[in-house]
Amino acid sequence: MKIGIVSDGAYGDRAYELIREKFPTEWIMAPFPSGMMVDDIDLPLPECDLFISYVRHPDVALAIIDKQKPVILGVSFGPGFLRQAKGINENIVAAPTMCSLEDNTWVPEINEFAKVFGRPVFDVTVKDDGTIGSVRVLRGSPCGSTVEASKELPGTTLSAEQLQHYGLRICHFCRAPRLGKTCDKEVSGLLHIRELVRAIGAVSPSVAERVKPFTDEMEKVMEEKMHRA
Repeated sequence: MKIGIVSDGAYGDRAYELIREKFPTEWIMAPFPSGMMVDDIDLPLPECDLFISYVRHPDVALAIIDKQKPVILGVSFGPGFLRQAKGINENIVAAPTMCSLEDNTWVPEINEFAKVFGRPVFDVTVKDDGTIGSVRVLRGSPCGSTVEASKELPGTTLSAEQLQHYGLRICHFCRAPRLGKTCDKEVSGLLHIRELVRAIGAVSPSVAERVKPFTDEMEKVMEEKMHRA
């Protein structure tokens, strides 16, 4: 499967470097029009099975969508835009964040991509005292934040403070642009904390139980943010 990363130069470069390690991938530069409304955008695209759009102008994004290939919106413009986009091409996905993408969509190409990049999946070892032994990222963010922040986990002890720090490190490495309602660095951090604790709970429920008050509060915050999206 060949993937096209479409960018106007601001976002997508790190994702391109990581995705190309797993899939044949092409970097495609698109214009960034200065006007709010643009007619008749000429956007020639190479033949690809899936496009990931990091463009910041909705009319350019629509030009990509109009090619009738599956598209993942790395930069989204809200639910109204998504409804308009699906009227042109139904095979569009705009996940809350790129690290929340899952391989359960109706689009085979997006599912194939999301088996490798998307909602974090960890293989962890942990000692009875809560010390994390090893962390292997089985699936993570295409921007690399999952891998980079998780390198710092071995040797740390699970606690609310440690999880808060981990979430902040995810935000630090995260490349989610603060554009549109579905790009939120904080959601990325909270999502990673949730999946890390789930992985720890799978191998040591008693250790994960120690941070349950913190994770319960975190879930409330995440639910509120996702409801507003």
